[in-house]
Amino acid sequence: MDIRNIAIIAHVDHGKTTLTDAIMRQCGAVAEGVSMDSNSLEQERGITIYAKNTSVMYKGTKINIVDTPGHADFGSEVERVLRSIDDVLLIVDAQEGPMPQTRFVLKKSLELGFKPIVVLNKIDKPAADARRAEEQVLELFLELGATDEQCDFAVAYAIGREGVAMRKLDDERKDLTPLLDMILEKVPVASSAPADAPLRLQAFNLGYDNFLGRMAVGRIYEGTIKQGAPVFVKKATGETRQGKVTALFSFEGLQRVEAKEASSGDIVMIAGLPDIDIGETVTTSAEAEPLPGIAVDEPTITLNFLVNNSPFAGKEGKFVTSRQIRERLERELEVNVGLRVDWGDNDVYKVSGRGELHVAILLENMRREGYELQVSQPQVIMHEEGGVKTEPFEEVVIDTPSEFQGPIIEKLGMRGFIMMNMIMHDASVRLFFEGPTRGLLGYRSQFIIDTKGEGIMSSRVLGFRPYAGEIQKRVVGSMISMMAGKVLGYALWNLQDRGVLYISPNVEVYEGQVIGNTSKGEEMTVNPTKGKQLTNMRASGTDEAMTLVPPYTLTIERGLEIMAEDEYLEITPQSVRLRKQFLTELDRTKSRR
Repeated sequence: MDIRNIAIIAHVDHGKTTLTDAIMRQCGAVAEGVSMDSNSLEQERGITIYAKNTSVMYKGTKINIVDTPGHADFGSEVERVLRSIDDVLLIVDAQEGPMPQTRFVLKKSLELGFKPIVVLNKIDKPAADARRAEEQVLELFLELGATDEQCDFAVAYAIGREGVAMRKLDDERKDLTPLLDMILEKVPVASSAPADAPLRLQAFNLGYDNFLGRMAVGRIYEGTIKQGAPVFVKKATGETRQGKVTALFSFEGLQRVEAKEASSGDIVMIAGLPDIDIGETVTTSAEAEPLPGIAVDEPTITLNFLVNNSPFAGKEGKFVTSRQIRERLERELEVNVGLRVDWGDNDVYKVSGRGELHVAILLENMRREGYELQVSQPQVIMHEEGGVKTEPFEEVVIDTPSEFQGPIIEKLGMRGFIMMNMIMHDASVRLFFEGPTRGLLGYRSQFIIDTKGEGIMSSRVLGFRPYAGEIQKRVVGSMISMMAGKVLGYALWNLQDRGVLYISPNVEVYEGQVIGNTSKGEEMTVNPTKGKQLTNMRASGTDEAMTLVPPYTLTIERGLEIMAEDEYLEITPQSVRLRKQFLTELDRTKSRR
């Protein structure tokens, strides 16, 4: 059987998953309404978080498709996937054109020698300009050093939502057959290895099953793998250990189907090797050469996970002890390759990830499972290279109506960013910046306010560069509760002029909880439980109408952005609260000394 292996790559929200879903529906692999984004968080946020496999049968050929995340925080997933396939579909929004993550994933693809098939998606958008987007893609290919052969790429035009694709813009809009035919024409056949060669399979993704333990998704480069067969697992360095394949699965649509054997070219899932890792080679011959290793990107931010010790600890969570948190993090490390945990002592776990969203997704999953914990402010990981202190830098691309460009340039300039380029499009402008990751922490909520929700910001890590010096990030102070009790509307009405509040009336607070911020930048201790002095005298004009501004509701991502260095974010299944590390004024004064 002919096999084709492809990955679908693109910037976030350019329509990868929608197009993959449409391909599966046309080939009869799934029913109407079934999506690749099966995780509840993926469905809520409308983004792909985990790379996933599917396969469809088309004209007697099995097409293995890997859908990859588009967000920069999950970029390490994309790099691993690219090593296991034979070509890529590069999806580009016909209105937005190439964006930062497009550049990142395309650069990796070109370096591996792929000749991408470009799909200009969403051509039905009112401002879509497929011709301009195609020119921009060609410019990007040339800029990234593509060969003449790679620059002569095939182009398809698509509307993923409607499940149609065309080879030319004025062709009939019928279904995805033109794109599927293009895949059969352009993507090389997966297997060219002799059938009697010893097995060589490389793991590029991990899974976990409560009964089977750690599982590996891998590409078979040579030979045949059989269920129950004894195997050798080799690191890229040549270090070898033995094991046995206890279960073997291939992919049919979104289902994994148990198989007795699979041969070269296919993508399969195996169980029985509890310590297998990304990039390791599984082989039936002790003499076989291991395949080149797969490097996983280093984390860029770190923060501490601790047991919740606030006055409200243990009221909402099911799993609250350090041992339970440790077990959950150990389970996460089985599948989350971009994560690092330093177990340390004193039950403080130092967790490092690829970005705020990467860590926020983990915390959101934990709270939904019933965990209760608190975390410290995220800090950027510094490196020392040849006696020079270095830190991660990012490229930021912003699309915004032109009237908002002034505040954006000013705020990012204060945070150590330098504007590299500006492109005008009618009434909107695209701004390109480079600067330290430190400067981007806590900026997203400010960006939404500055652009009144109309701006689009995306970023990608450029690598480590020399330390950029001190940066002024936080211009607001904390409003801290001095009392425990139920919050009253009258107290909030008097406090709302001082800054932005994070709480509503009738919620319980404790001493040391941060209930809002102060616009002047100083810390302020307040009493949110204070009621109005009541007398039995009535007089005209003494009662004013109380109008409360809706609070700035804390989510995990917002909390990670706005918290100060001496604060913890308390996360429980029902609440997200901000608190000072030292709850009483006396303890805070002592700690400052």
